[in-house]
Amino acid sequence: MALWPRSSRGQAIGALALTAVLALSGCGGGSGGGSTSATTGGGNAAGGAKLVHPGKLTTCTNIPYEPFQFKDKDGKVVGFDVDIVDLVAKKLGVQQEIVDIDFAVIKSGAAMATGKCDVAAAGMTITPERKQNITFSEPYFDATQALLAKKGTGAKSLEDVKAKGLKLGAQASTTGLDYVKKQGLDPTEYADSSKELLALQAGQADVIVQDLPVVLTWLKKPEIAAKFELIASLDTGEQYGIGLKKAADPVLLKTINDTITQAKSDGTYEKIYVKWFGKKPGELG
Repeated sequence: MALWPRSSRGQAIGALALTAVLALSGCGGGSGGGSTSATTGGGNAAGGAKLVHPGKLTTCTNIPYEPFQFKDKDGKVVGFDVDIVDLVAKKLGVQQEIVDIDFAVIKSGAAMATGKCDVAAAGMTITPERKQNITFSEPYFDATQALLAKKGTGAKSLEDVKAKGLKLGAQASTTGLDYVKKQGLDPTEYADSSKELLALQAGQADVIVQDLPVVLTWLKKPEIAAKFELIASLDTGEQYGIGLKKAADPVLLKTINDTITQAKSDGTYEKIYVKWFGKKPGELG
């Protein structure tokens, strides 16, 4: 997540091994809801791609990270990332299955390296550090960070947050956290975006940093808009990518990249984008 900017979402070999153990011992969640648009396949239906579970494209993500992935009122996992990966699953002739897991296990590459999933789609920013342990698809989303604050702080920038001594919060293991740390701030870290927002609502934080699309989605809710405001956008130049294990299956990687390229050229990507963000690509923020 940039918290695609999840704000987004490598490690040394030793750290990767440790995280892999955590992943296998149940760190993170269990299976989430599957997608709807792909059709079930079997045998060779995956077009030669090597999948963890035949007939399924298993996706690791971290819920909630609305509007990229979250549970709707019926408990089904939906969102922008879900729809993008659904396109890949459909091209492979299989069904997407979603696994909810801790974001730290995803961004370290351990989730894919240990066979927990085929791909990771979690609003995850492509960074040089993460590329040490993850093979990324071509970018599928341009992201940026934002500051959400309680009304009346008078702050309009990170500099103001620091000068006024405001309490800053950030989601753990995200590029948003990394960015504000590089600016000399020491935010309180929260495990996921929902806990981060709760901290703001409870007064444990005066300001939080999060991916802009996530903040804009929160502000659509009357109870949030009444008490909190977007005080600044931080143009961090981030891009989200779909993650695969370092020694990625070339067929699967090519299928993902071809699917993203085709969706952008035939209008499908724009339709999905407008569905979840209410604006066309390039118009957000």
